[in-house]
Amino acid sequence: MKNNRYKILVLSDLNKSAALELKSTVSLAKMMDGDITLFHVKKPTDIVERESQLSAMRAINEDHIATNKKIEGLIKPIQEDFKQNVNYQVAIGNIKYEIEAYIDAYQPDMIVLGRRKSKTLNFMGDNITDFVLKKYNGTIMIAAEQHALQPNEDVTLGVLNTTDKSVSTDFIEGFVNKTSQPIKAFKIVTNLTETENSLNNKTVEYVFQKGTKAVDNVSKYALKSNINLMCFDNSKHDKSNTSIKKVISKLNVSLLLTGKNTTMLPR
Repeated sequence: MKNNRYKILVLSDLNKSAALELKSTVSLAKMMDGDITLFHVKKPTDIVERESQLSAMRAINEDHIATNKKIEGLIKPIQEDFKQNVNYQVAIGNIKYEIEAYIDAYQPDMIVLGRRKSKTLNFMGDNITDFVLKKYNGTIMIAAEQHALQPNEDVTLGVLNTTDKSVSTDFIEGFVNKTSQPIKAFKIVTNLTETENSLNNKTVEYVFQKGTKAVDNVSKYALKSNINLMCFDNSKHDKSNTSIKKVISKLNVSLLLTGKNTTMLPR
């Protein structure tokens, strides 16, 4: 029998914002009836220096034990507070190779990444955010430290340049059905006289003209509107007057990037 629960994969470098990222993931998992797995990769060079083979094996074993304890210390209070199970896996090797292999094996419905303050989109030191965006066609959440999602609290949802009737739009409408807050639609258009179909008749719209400050203005209004999750249709960003990298670097809220293989939420 097929398990229809959503599979959410958290790629974490276990930095100081890991707990907030995990709480944001729990918030989504509760909305989706989802399962969470945290995946962490370490480079061998971060563990072993120039030592004998025996010393290297000892160092790897000690680091593995220490890393497991660190992760268990991270997830235990979250599991107890929010009654949400969190599984985890640790790998040692080339970070990009291990992540790609685990994605292929686990087949997640969503991947969660932490939002980095650096504009170079570095994650785990190897530009992993950009790597995952290129390799994975499903939904990606980039969790922000500020205005983070909180388990058992309502999500205030915004959408950016997502108006057409696509699978991704259906996915977003699934979220609308699970929150009492009205949806806020942000549009960046070439001509302000353009008209587009809204997601539904309860949508509050903000329209901005395409330009160098358009995404900055969206970010300001999103914060004023107390948005804590902004959805963006990544599969159509080439036609949306919006650069995906600019959206990631400029918006100070968690982003939900829907992709080509997005699966609809249960209604």
